[in-house]
Amino acid sequence: QVPLKPGRSLMDWIRLTKSGKDLTGLKGRLIEVTEDELAKHNKKEDCWICIRGFVYNVTPYMEYHPGGEDELMKAAGTDGTDLFDQVHRWVNYESMLKECLVGRMAVKPIAAPKGESFKNEIISIMLYSVLCIFFLLYFVFYSYDWFQTESLITIVIYTKQKDMNAELVMVDCQDKQLRGEIIVDDHSYLVEIDLDHAVQEDLTVNIAEKVGKVEIILKKKDNTHWKMLGQPLKGHNTFIKHTDRGLFYRKCKLVSKTEVTHDTKLFCLQLPKSTHLHIPTGQHIYLKQVIAGTEIVKPYTPVLPFLPLDFKEPSCRDGAHIYLMIKIYSCGLFTQALDHLQIGDCISVSNPEGNLKKSKVQTAEELFLLAAGTGFTPMVKLLNFALTEVSCLRAVKLIFFNKAEEDILWRNRLEQLALKDERFEVQFILSQPTKDWVGKQGKISSSLLSEFVKRSRKDSKVLICICGPTPFTEQGVQ
Repeated sequence: QVPLKPGRSLMDWIRLTKSGKDLTGLKGRLIEVTEDELAKHNKKEDCWICIRGFVYNVTPYMEYHPGGEDELMKAAGTDGTDLFDQVHRWVNYESMLKECLVGRMAVKPIAAPKGESFKNEIISIMLYSVLCIFFLLYFVFYSYDWFQTESLITIVIYTKQKDMNAELVMVDCQDKQLRGEIIVDDHSYLVEIDLDHAVQEDLTVNIAEKVGKVEIILKKKDNTHWKMLGQPLKGHNTFIKHTDRGLFYRKCKLVSKTEVTHDTKLFCLQLPKSTHLHIPTGQHIYLKQVIAGTEIVKPYTPVLPFLPLDFKEPSCRDGAHIYLMIKIYSCGLFTQALDHLQIGDCISVSNPEGNLKKSKVQTAEELFLLAAGTGFTPMVKLLNFALTEVSCLRAVKLIFFNKAEEDILWRNRLEQLALKDERFEVQFILSQPTKDWVGKQGKISSSLLSEFVKRSRKDSKVLICICGPTPFTEQGVQ
């Protein structure tokens, strides 16, 4: 993120979009945009960008973009979909930029191939068809069935995945609409049905890990005999790339809000009884709120309700609650709205996303965690997993950067853990300490890291994880 000029906050942008001002320069008209036309608008003072087939005039948004003008200019006059997906697929750009919509991209005419090129085209189509058949045959074992008793409906999904577990299965049942998604590597299989009859709120999910069978058990609201399971919805019975699914949200209730430091709070959200969701280590979720008529979405990494001091046994996994440690910014539109939520209020929570593979941690002998501020949050579950379940780990070291002592999250627990578990060490580094601070001070740098990030043996397998504000992360990676 970059510092924005005064009067260029998210709230200021929302006010501008609702002012009635013509932000496209087309006086309300929508046009069809050719590639040539799009390419002409590639300057800061005249910038159009295409996202998923729709073209937006982002010129008026330049000064309001939290990532800065240079980031927007990377996609100026081009299709920016891939770049957008890499950086912030979760942002609801349709809502944020609806007043900047220029129109749709024009469909390019395809010239008919001739002669030798036609022959090559036929060969390409045949090869593609063969690959599609192999793809379908490979995934054909994904299937589902259902049966009923007097009081229950059971949907059975057969995946043949031998390492199936609760974190790979997400189930929601809202207003008779059942959605069950199963993650397989970077793809997902979806069962999505408008049920024939109403069911009770609570559901049960059983997983046979060795054979990959998933059972979703629903309780009938009455003992009616169902003639059919229901009507299939748009994504039903499909197997596609997980990132192509789009984000799915459910309403979660705020059940507690406790102070961690002077500006950071621990929020506890309760999942609906009709939801089965376990968030994997290293993955994040998105919170969505409608603020001043605009949908705002932000990512957060769930933590544990507290930092355990005994990692000898796997901690009890609470599948009913999500804990989020969130810094409340005085000028932050989203976090201020979060802080004003009352106990019992609801907020939309997405399915989890993330790329961390547990196998990377499971093969490490030494784990270094570099965190700045609330960049500490992904480290909490990672610490829990590493110290509980990774037998080959000899050492885990947290290098925790903050501005002042009062900013250090869970300091006492971290210090107690370091005393209790000989594998764990924590080093606090402050950039704006008081004169009483006797520990290390400074910002992330080569000299500081070379002092703390060292192999204990020459051939030791090391994993380094880093999280914090963008400048901190970029500097750390360098």
